[in-house]
Amino acid sequence: MQPLTIGIFDSGVGGLAVYQEVRQRLPGAAYVYCFDNKHFPYGSLHEDAVIQYTLDAAVPLVQQYQLNLLIIACNTASTVVLPPLRQLLPIPVIGVVPAIKPAAAATKTGTIGLLATPATVQRRYSDELILQHASGCQVVRVGSSVLVELAERKLRGAVPSLALAVQREIAPLFASGPGPKQIDTVVLGCTHFPLLAAELKQAAPWPVQWLDSGAAIAARCRELAHKHHLVEVEAPPPGIAVCTQADQAAQLLGPALRSLGLRSLTELRT
Repeated sequence: MQPLTIGIFDSGVGGLAVYQEVRQRLPGAAYVYCFDNKHFPYGSLHEDAVIQYTLDAAVPLVQQYQLNLLIIACNTASTVVLPPLRQLLPIPVIGVVPAIKPAAAATKTGTIGLLATPATVQRRYSDELILQHASGCQVVRVGSSVLVELAERKLRGAVPSLALAVQREIAPLFASGPGPKQIDTVVLGCTHFPLLAAELKQAAPWPVQWLDSGAAIAARCRELAHKHHLVEVEAPPPGIAVCTQADQAAQLLGPALRSLGLRSLTELRT
């Protein structure tokens, strides 16, 4: 039996949405949240760079903080990095999968949206998910790097005209207009996007379901913790935030991180 110590890695702050879901399900775990702000955003990088940057951060993160479970809370990284990362690390590694399967099960009109980074939208990984789980649906794909930036800026403080900017980015999802085949379910295929949940709901021209994979990741963590005899404790230590570059922009995240139980921010040693 070992105390459960969970690491959560993302290129930016999007993984905080996953962190909140997991922490709610497993409140007795210790948490280390790491974001690679030095190379952010991953959504516009070549996959070889995404793999290298993730390995360069995740491996020392596990070693320095003695993690026994790691979540790659980045859809872009999860599409390419899980096999090499699992070869290098002796602990369970969980990736993030866009919620295509539950969206296909939930839709009533047969039309769903995939809202993600341009890289995730275009990858063969997404093609295979759609073919396997949503072959009978019409899937409208929209890639946006702007929404990633907006989510980052929102956590650092107020963003002028945030609702209008979100509305512009998601407009292609609703371009076909209302009707019997209108979109009724949208997959948030980037972990940054749930941080804009209120703005997305406000910007949609008609009500839709917004689905992300946070709850599924939390359930998988609980399953693996039980399987590997990793236990929660009554009084876990305060959460830690780690960045790859302790610049001014990272420091501006301090209040938001502390409000989520991540009491300190340090730079990763690589």
